[in-house]
Amino acid sequence: MTDPTMTAILAAVGTGRDGDTATARTALLELWAGIGPAGDPLHRCTLAHYLADLYDDPAESLAWNIRALDAADTVTDDRVRDVHESLHIAGFYPSLHLNLADDYRRLGSLTPAAEHLALARQHAPALGPDPYGDLIRGAIDGVGAAIASGDTAPRG
Repeated sequence: MTDPTMTAILAAVGTGRDGDTATARTALLELWAGIGPAGDPLHRCTLAHYLADLYDDPAESLAWNIRALDAADTVTDDRVRDVHESLHIAGFYPSLHLNLADDYRRLGSLTPAAEHLALARQHAPALGPDPYGDLIRGAIDGVGAAIASGDTAPRG
């Protein structure tokens, strides 16, 4: 199934990954305005998850990551499989909670950071034995070490 909104979201994400974060952020914000707060939860989750990465300010990133998690809670596996047959919503949660843990850590709020890190670890078994799963598991360990040491610096 072709999903023009998801295609537009992923195109904007590509622009951001190519280094043009301002253009990517503008495109995603325009898409967000069109989707609206009651729009397709998969679109809202995906867009907010990627948009959070385009903000250096952890408070702005946190706001978008909270939106992503809220939307994920209403996404069904059937809807996720409309995009790709191998996807399951459970696989989204390790990354969503990891990002929240990292935002809270960067803001110096170590208790909620540790709580979301624990949730990321709890959901990590949903990740596959693949490079993406390895990336998220490694990032969970890295954010965990930063939380344990009280480090609030941005991670590379």
